[in-house]
Amino acid sequence: MYDNTEYIDLVRQAQLGDRDSLDKLAQLVRGRLRTYVYRILLRDDVTEDIVQESLLEMFKVLGKLKRADRFWPWLRAIALNRIRHYYSIKSRQKTIPMPSEDWDSPEDRSAKNASGLNRLLGEELRQIVLNAMKQLKPKYRIVLTMRCYEEMKYAEIAELMKCSELNARVTFRRARLSLLKQLSRNGLRKEFLLSALILFGQITAPSEAAAAGISITAAAVRTGLTAGLIVAASSKPAIIAFKAAAVMLTAGGLFVGGTMLPTIWVDKTVSWSDRKITTVQEKFEKAQTAPSQENEQTEEYWYYYPSNSQGPVMMRMVSQDLQTGYSYCQFLQDDQGNYHFDKQTNTIYIENHRSWASDLTVRRLPTDNADLQNFLSTVEDKDNQMEYISSTQSGLLVVAKHTLQNVYSEVTHHHNLLNEEYFRYDWPTWARVVDNRDKMHKRRWTYFTIEGKINREKIAGTGRIPFVYSASQKHYPWLMLKTGSGIRILDSPTVAIISRADGETLARYQGGAFFKGLPRPWMGLHAIDTIRRDAAEKKILFDTEYFAETNKANILLTSEEKQILYTIDMEKDLVERIEFSVSDPQGRDAKGEFIFTYLEDIDDVGQDFAEPRTKTAKPSQQNGMGIMWLIKLVAGNLGK
Repeated sequence: MYDNTEYIDLVRQAQLGDRDSLDKLAQLVRGRLRTYVYRILLRDDVTEDIVQESLLEMFKVLGKLKRADRFWPWLRAIALNRIRHYYSIKSRQKTIPMPSEDWDSPEDRSAKNASGLNRLLGEELRQIVLNAMKQLKPKYRIVLTMRCYEEMKYAEIAELMKCSELNARVTFRRARLSLLKQLSRNGLRKEFLLSALILFGQITAPSEAAAAGISITAAAVRTGLTAGLIVAASSKPAIIAFKAAAVMLTAGGLFVGGTMLPTIWVDKTVSWSDRKITTVQEKFEKAQTAPSQENEQTEEYWYYYPSNSQGPVMMRMVSQDLQTGYSYCQFLQDDQGNYHFDKQTNTIYIENHRSWASDLTVRRLPTDNADLQNFLSTVEDKDNQMEYISSTQSGLLVVAKHTLQNVYSEVTHHHNLLNEEYFRYDWPTWARVVDNRDKMHKRRWTYFTIEGKINREKIAGTGRIPFVYSASQKHYPWLMLKTGSGIRILDSPTVAIISRADGETLARYQGGAFFKGLPRPWMGLHAIDTIRRDAAEKKILFDTEYFAETNKANILLTSEEKQILYTIDMEKDLVERIEFSVSDPQGRDAKGEFIFTYLEDIDDVGQDFAEPRTKTAKPSQQNGMGIMWLIKLVAGNLGK
């Protein structure tokens, strides 16, 4: 965007006392500095004052600058301090006046900056974008300017804003969502976000040539945090209570992208009445967005742990009919399958997939520890309202009751709850049943293959995955993976092993260690939640995108210079692809991918899917690496 080398000679000469070089430096940098400040303040008069004060400060302390190549970041920090001082004074005055007459109209600014732009862009659109930016908090304009127009990394933003990189990402995410909200109020859909940022950059550019050079990539607006892109369209109290329970029911899908993801957004302008309701979760959404009732709705969520609080979980939601007061089970996810009851049509639907959140937040459980809850609350900007339950006993049952006013939980122990009829079904015996499961989900388990590469090395693997808890004992999950470098990974219920091709064992872990970061539907959660919760356990940032058009979801994990991108089939509740991107300290890039294939038919699989044979020796390490094993694998240091 800008070549900082043009400042270096002038800075060095000015530091030696050359007055002409100092004047040339101020003249050269003034336009860029004014653009930077104006994009934050959006007031011409104050911008001129801040620019002048910053240049005067530059004259005074330029001799203290130790590195000439850091001149612009140094000057930018001076200006930001001046901006902060301005807003600090205004906040003490209880208001920040931003009168409309202090603004350049779109016509005035485009006439000054880019006459061609004025011909290409409508006045109304420019005004919408300017007004939307005006409504943002100053700190949001600051972080948007730094990231989108100054092209700063989050680490650089964090250093300048004197906060952690995580907080910088969180602030940017909130700024992005706030801008989306302002744009949506004027009828602009989410896919316009990049265009709006580019348009704002063009409008505020110092010249027509600069305006023509404005570009912002989809990667620039990624935060590594949960995006929360799908916002509930209704304000019905029942939805508020439903979200507080962290129960997740929607329909969805997503874009299958390359290494660099384009930004695609869900079209939310289509009303429910215009859509064909085809899935269980869409039916649920339609029911939830019905006109609100005067009576308060009470909902009950049952979480049952047959083994222990960190093991598989079964779920049941009891909803109350507001007109009759009758309570009925709306959905059930038990050890046999996933069911949803549509009371209006008296139909029970059996689905492949577990439920997930309508706003794409991660499913919370009452047994989540404080570290997990706090991390998820930080990245999602959403508190967990359920009471934390600590228990090591089997047969734990937590019943969480939710109303508009409060959320409270009752804890009981019921060791054979899955055998109770009232937990399984309380639907009418004459209800119609529609089984939407595919062949492998009806079988309740299947085999899968993994093909791909990492850092030009081929990856190949096989495995087995149960879809429900009742199938996990006989058809237990296992995984065998081989890399081109000779690393072997074996995972079974008894032990997980990393070894070399010659059989030398590098590490042993508890069985199931390498299913972290992979779908585990028999555990009772959707793949979109098992993966994000695995990331949260290791405090790895993630970003989620979802698109109903393709019924796919993407999750992007970010850890330092490493990125892992998941593509998930939301209806099948399975990972289709995992893509890797790594940059080492020397700036060398490496990429790779896993491609998963799940077998519908298993009649003639032969020896390709023979169950692995493992020794019964006790693992030397009880706890695995969690999802970090994927990070280590792509970094080339797994087993080291």
